[in-house]
Amino acid sequence: MRTQVVIIGAGPSGLLLSQLLHLSGIDCVVLERKSADYVLSRIRAGVLEQGMVDMLERAGLGRRMHEIGLPHDGFRLAVGETALRIDLKRLTGRSVMVYGQTEVTRDLMQAHAARNAPVIYEAEAVTPLDFDGDQPRVSYVQDGVTQEIACDFICGCDGYHGVARASVPKGAITEYEKVYPFGWLGILAHVPPVDHELIYANHPRGFALASMRSHALSRYYIQVPLDTPLEAWPDDAIWDELKRRLGEEAAARMTTGPSIEKSIAPLRSFVAEPLRFGRLFLAGDAGHIVPPTGAKGLNLAASDIHYLSEGLIEFYREKSRAGIDAYSARALARIWKAERFSWWMTRLLHRFPEEGAFDQRMQQAEMDYLAGSQAAQTSLAENYAGLPY
Repeated sequence: MRTQVVIIGAGPSGLLLSQLLHLSGIDCVVLERKSADYVLSRIRAGVLEQGMVDMLERAGLGRRMHEIGLPHDGFRLAVGETALRIDLKRLTGRSVMVYGQTEVTRDLMQAHAARNAPVIYEAEAVTPLDFDGDQPRVSYVQDGVTQEIACDFICGCDGYHGVARASVPKGAITEYEKVYPFGWLGILAHVPPVDHELIYANHPRGFALASMRSHALSRYYIQVPLDTPLEAWPDDAIWDELKRRLGEEAAARMTTGPSIEKSIAPLRSFVAEPLRFGRLFLAGDAGHIVPPTGAKGLNLAASDIHYLSEGLIEFYREKSRAGIDAYSARALARIWKAERFSWWMTRLLHRFPEEGAFDQRMQQAEMDYLAGSQAAQTSLAENYAGLPY
């Protein structure tokens, strides 16, 4: 088989890249080691920056998002005795959209199915080959038979544990990482949200977040030690803890119910540099991870795809390498700003086990400064709503 671009990974970043390339007349094949049902079952982020909303519209995927997505003009932030609403619309002129990654993936899958786009699921032993030369190829095994695809470029959109980054020679890549000493215990339940906007809270017992996927589906998180066993947190204990950490007002409005999904996710910051190795590109979680505090993971993947798709389209339309040559530097410049913001939000809102009274007073001082400074609120809002591409 031969194609122009092979995309490894059929998550939202890989499928979005495929959709944008297709609309520009560029042939591509997507390889995914898991089944389509497995990919669709993954519970992930749900807050989209305006830039990602615009990209999905350009990709022809805006209809259902605008039908069932929830535009948010702000969010609430609480640390100690200070509670503050960050008015995104007033401060930046932009909003965010609550629309789950599962729904984004579903829309992309349906678009691919409608045009019979080549997406090969359950492709085992995917291996990028010869990407340091002019004739890269990708081999994989399906139904016990080894297949090979010749191509012009390989795009690794296969996540933190994927094969794309692992195929890069160790000396060619630099990795930066910070692992946080706690995780997020998340619960998803068919109950109405406690508020019409997200609530982030720093409580003496730890961080909490009240989020949502729809008017009838809520997503909540609490900070827990990394070694916490999931079975130590039955549903009732989680609801009780959420009521403590989110405060009396939220507790009085909270509707509880049985969980339909429950998990503990570790938090880390990670960046790989560069994001291009010959004719192999990394995008999304294959190249970087952010703690979820700033709602940047899926949005950073989208900005990678913006830069990468622009570069590939320019290469095929104009025979210019300028875009693909600039991809890594352009993407990393935005990635490090998002890493900074996510790190700052994480420091502001969590209780760190090694910190004492001084550090907690610094968190409170930061919140007091935010509450009294429109410039500080504007900086926060600008980063949360999304920096320009």
